[in-house]
Amino acid sequence: MPEAPDLEVIKEYLNASLKDAVVEACKVLRPTVVRSLAADVTGDLPGRTFLDAQRRGKFLTLRFSGGRSLVINPMLTGALQHCAESVRVQKKTCVVLSVGGGMDLRYLDDRQMGKVYYIRNGEPGDNGEAGGEAQDELVPQYTGLGPDVLSGITLEDFQARLKKFNGEIKGVLTRGAFISGIGNAYSDEILFAAGISPFKKCRALKPEELETLHTQCRQVLEEATETLRSRMGSDIHKKVRDFLKVHNKGGQPCPKCGGNITQLNANQRITSYCRHCQPGLLIRN
Repeated sequence: MPEAPDLEVIKEYLNASLKDAVVEACKVLRPTVVRSLAADVTGDLPGRTFLDAQRRGKFLTLRFSGGRSLVINPMLTGALQHCAESVRVQKKTCVVLSVGGGMDLRYLDDRQMGKVYYIRNGEPGDNGEAGGEAQDELVPQYTGLGPDVLSGITLEDFQARLKKFNGEIKGVLTRGAFISGIGNAYSDEILFAAGISPFKKCRALKPEELETLHTQCRQVLEEATETLRSRMGSDIHKKVRDFLKVHNKGGQPCPKCGGNITQLNANQRITSYCRHCQPGLLIRN
């Protein structure tokens, strides 16, 4: 699943690479992932100019001239590919935008779990249409997002928001209604950096643990973003995770204590942690 660091770097890449690009054609190869809320995307998007890319949590929004946007929720398996038109179209390609200069921007999703929403963004130039208000509220989960993890949320706000949730801290961290942008991989990294068991109940966290967790939520993701800026390049469709310290590294030595990293798999979710550095019970009564 692309998370805040991945999407932040992808956003920066698109803003640098697609500036003033005009969409020459739009093809939908897998209609199940597309929701054309403003108009038929294949007929309405061509001719519009790319304005910029924006990120909110784990959503990426591509804004175009004339008051249109593509809001992308990649979920577990979605990705964007910027490549030459001559590059073979993979079976998992769902949407293809021809963006000039012999280049394509493609949305890939082999399990078709993500969604691409074509919406009005409520900006001037929406062809003078009546009812040109923004359609963000029609995108599931978007309007309910909490503050972005990289937005500078204060410790006080962090603590106040956490009080609204029950359950294990890892599950709460990945809920966009708490703070947005954290998924399965980086929740493992944050909790490892904070020395907190992923199974600890969020309401059992001590004040000093809350302070450390608040700090590491931002610090871990900022450091990961810097690493991805130097590693991702133009291969924005590839997931770069080999530099992570614990996630998906079960059985390997813990970088802090040298013991083996524990890894559990349940409900299509990997949880990786160090039992020594993140003490706590797996099952709490």
